[in-house]
Amino acid sequence: MRQKFFNVVIGLCAFSMITFIFSADSFAKKRIVFGGGPAGGTFQVVANAIQVYKPVKAVEEFTVKAQSSAGSVENLRKVNKGKQQMGVVYSGHVYLGRNGMMKKDTRKYTDVLAVAWLYGAPAQLVVRADSGIKSVKDLAGKKVGVGNAGSGAFANCELFFSHLGVWDKIERNAMGYNDAASAFGNNQLDAFWLFTAFPSGAVIMAAQTNKIALLDLDADAKSSGFYEKYPYFGRLTVPAGTYRGVEYSAPSFQDSTLWVANAKVPADVVYKMLSLIYTDEGLKHMYGQKKTFKNMSLETGATNIVTPFHPGAEKFWKEKGMLK
Repeated sequence: MRQKFFNVVIGLCAFSMITFIFSADSFAKKRIVFGGGPAGGTFQVVANAIQVYKPVKAVEEFTVKAQSSAGSVENLRKVNKGKQQMGVVYSGHVYLGRNGMMKKDTRKYTDVLAVAWLYGAPAQLVVRADSGIKSVKDLAGKKVGVGNAGSGAFANCELFFSHLGVWDKIERNAMGYNDAASAFGNNQLDAFWLFTAFPSGAVIMAAQTNKIALLDLDADAKSSGFYEKYPYFGRLTVPAGTYRGVEYSAPSFQDSTLWVANAKVPADVVYKMLSLIYTDEGLKHMYGQKKTFKNMSLETGATNIVTPFHPGAEKFWKEKGMLK
């Protein structure tokens, strides 16, 4: 009798434990890892801004965790694998990756889907004002910061410099923007490349220790046929006065920066996040984090995207009248 009672107690305990486990699991939040970028770059600001936005933090169904990364290319690969559920990736890398056209990488990254256009990311190349460097071709034999390995900055630097026949003629230093600005300030670099929105904190830092100049990258791109070969790049100008001592406009080119998600992320999660960020309050929050986001709006969110949308994003933008 005593043994039978003991068995009943054990059974009830086991049942209660199983019930507790399943109940806890049913109330567990989905964890959305949002891939940003290196310190000093705008990618990480995007991820952090979405993570800390109070209405996003208050959502019961999921939680957002910003995660630093090398940048665009790493985010493309991690989002495709599902190691990150969301991230920031350049439109060009989404396009090249989807079509198996990445440099030395013919895999097709088809599980990376567009959520929204965020901002245009321009190329910027910083040199000392008295260096005599007027063109990318003048960098032959120089020490150049080319961005973190695995980042969009690095990939686009390699693409552009290789197109101009300079990539193998420079002493390449793979590092993040802030590290490059510090090395530049210590005369360990002759120049450093960025592919991020302006004003960049790293360039502001560099301008505090040296008189700097920005190269006219548009001139090199136009004369070499770069735009014809890579038509997803658009022309723009860094306005005069953006940085201390640079009192002239610096023509350049840009790629679009996209918020992307893995194809397996539930549509309602993507829809909910867009519904929170693309409100007057959400957009005000983003602009308060960095002025780069001043062009984020309902009118621009579905523009400049040439690859497929995530179903949750497609539903949102269609409801807002921004997609047919």
